Amino acid sequence: MTSRRSFLAGLAASTGIMFCGCGAPGTAHAAPTPARRPVKVNGKTVKTIDVHAHCIFHEAAALLGGDAAVLNNVVRGAQEGFIVIEERLKAMDAMAIDMEVLSVNPFWYDKDRDLAAKIVKIQNEKLAELCAAKPDRFAAFASLTLQDPQLAVQELEIAMKKQGMRGAAIGDRVNAVEFSDPSLHPVWARAEELGASLFIHPQGIPEMNKRLSGNGWLSNTIGNPLGTTIALSHLIFQGTLDRFPKLKVIAAHGGGFLPSYADRSDHACMVAPPGCDPNIKLKKKPTEYLNQLFFDALIFTPEALRHLVAQVGASQVMLGSDHPYPWEQHPVDHILATSSLSEAQKLAILGHNAARVLGIKA
Repeated sequence: MTSRRSFLAGLAASTGIMFCGCGAPGTAHAAPTPARRPVKVNGKTVKTIDVHAHCIFHEAAALLGGDAAVLNNVVRGAQEGFIVIEERLKAMDAMAIDMEVLSVNPFWYDKDRDLAAKIVKIQNEKLAELCAAKPDRFAAFASLTLQDPQLAVQELEIAMKKQGMRGAAIGDRVNAVEFSDPSLHPVWARAEELGASLFIHPQGIPEMNKRLSGNGWLSNTIGNPLGTTIALSHLIFQGTLDRFPKLKVIAAHGGGFLPSYADRSDHACMVAPPGCDPNIKLKKKPTEYLNQLFFDALIFTPEALRHLVAQVGASQVMLGSDHPYPWEQHPVDHILATSSLSEAQKLAILGHNAARVLGIKA
């Protein structure tokens, strides 16, 4: 059987790819950055692990032709998505982040299957190479061609068994197909068997763009959290989480709006039985499924974090920044500033939970 190490060595030799396809020759062998100042909680040092960090690859974007512009406009910091390693490391140090778990937002679900497969292959190979070069600083979630579930299963197997990935980054649905759809069950089943985490990152709700137009970038401000809320709600109410109870799902942006108003879910079928399928008999109350999901802490304030932890438990929350996009440029600070959290809870959220769930050395 091909080992992960020999696979990566062969990959680099056969493709000649540079790390993230974007530094000058020799970038990967540049002088090491200065020693980082460790994050401590009451004198205890913690390895900070950011589960919500992005990158883009020039070679993958080039396959889109004229459509590539959509990856690199509007958002401040988009240029930094094309990683120059030493620049990224300096930024991470400034943010007190020891490790980023990188992911690429899925822009290929609506592309031709073969084109999407090429994009995914490039991204996963480059992510694997980067993580092998800087294993103390980077881990990654693989990309998947989810519009073809059978292919996605194969990609996930390669990512987990040969490329050293920690799981996969997925959107909040696949075009018009919700994640609870039976067509995707083979992917979730294999992810459960492999112990792969699934990082749900929303892609907005295009059918609502007209209503969300106007000031405030509402297509993202409201649309993204709403997309995650809908995805998680389908996984709960359609019984998907009952079918795959060991599936590790991490929801971006604190799980969207669901944890903030979760208790309404417990009353819906009681108030309006016609709106619920009597053939789907959940094993728990809807709110209880939140305790088997994971959430990033990208919710900005100590009060928001206090409420999320009260709803889902500190064991289910992980550090997240959305770097390089400047939603939260000091992601550690509001965790340390949340006075309602115990020392152990802060350590858990800053890094211990991610290390445990993703199999990263703490």
